[in-house]
Amino acid sequence: MKPCSKNRELIAWLVMDALDAEPARQLREHLDTCAGCRQYRDEIATVKEKLARVEIAPELQASAAFHRRWTGAINSKPSGSVWDTIVAQFRGYRLSWRVALPALAAIVLVVLAMFTLTPRRETPSPVQASARTVSQPKLKAELPPTFANYEMAANRSLEAFDELLTREGNRNLPPVPVYTASTLAAANWVE
Repeated sequence: MKPCSKNRELIAWLVMDALDAEPARQLREHLDTCAGCRQYRDEIATVKEKLARVEIAPELQASAAFHRRWTGAINSKPSGSVWDTIVAQFRGYRLSWRVALPALAAIVLVVLAMFTLTPRRETPSPVQASARTVSQPKLKAELPPTFANYEMAANRSLEAFDELLTREGNRNLPPVPVYTASTLAAANWVE
C-alpha cells in the first residue's frame, strides 16, 4: 500500500520527533485509519533504528566530492511524466472555482484573440486565378541577353530561366577579331 503523498514528509518528521504537537496529533489520528501511512511510518522507524545502531569511526572523513554527489542524489527526485507533474500541481493548489473560472476565461480570451487578430488567407476563385495567369507578360522567344531579361525569366519560372540560359549558351556568336601586341604595334606605325 502506498502512503498518502501529502503525509510522507510529515510522517518522517513525526518519526524523528521533529513535528509540533498539534500536527503530530492530527497525523496520529490519520495513522489510525490509513494502513498505507502506518506501513510507511513503520519503514521509516526501522531505518531510523538501523541508523542509530551504526557506529561512526571518528578517523573516517568523507571528501567534498562525496558530499556533493550524496546531496545531489538525495535532492534529485524521480521525474514523472509531464501530465503527472501538472496533475500534482493542480492537486496541490486544491483548484477551486475562484481560480478555475478566471483561468478558463483568460484561456478563452486568448484563443478568441488569436482567431480574430490573425489574417485569414483567402483561396482565390477560378476567375481570379485565371485573371492572374492572363496578366503575366508573355516572354518573347528571343530575348536580348540583359540582366533585366534574365531576372524577368527567373521570376516567372526557373524552367524559363534555364531555357533562356541554354539558348544563349548554344548560340553561335559572330567571330571576334583577335588583337595581339604585334597587330597593335603595326597599327601605331601606320599613323
